[in-house]
Amino acid sequence: MHMTSRQATTILWRPTGPKELDLVRELNWRAWPPRLPEQPIFYPVLNEDYAIRIARDWNVKHDGAGFVTRFEVETEFLSRYPVQQAGGQTILELWVPAEELDEFNAHIVGEIQVVHEFR
Repeated sequence: MHMTSRQATTILWRPTGPKELDLVRELNWRAWPPRLPEQPIFYPVLNEDYAIRIARDWNVKHDGAGFVTRFEVETEFLSRYPVQQAGGQTILELWVPAEELDEFNAHIVGEIQVVHEFR
């Protein structure tokens, strides 16, 4: 069976520190690394400004650098994760349980891209 139409995708952003970014690089920009035991949930966000704020204000302070990544995931797959409002109206994120991250990664379309860097 030949698929001619591209599946609908949703753009997500993820603020990340240098350690996580190194792991993404090792995975050829195609997947997010497994969560650490103290990280039961993977949090991609739905809004670039929110990702910038976290990378700039939190990652730089804690890790010396912060990066905003942008990636696309199949929209139909994402529908299983309700959008969580973590603060104001634009502070929207998805909560992906750590044990589902491999499956989540399998639905990423294309590469994870770094779109902003703060130091």
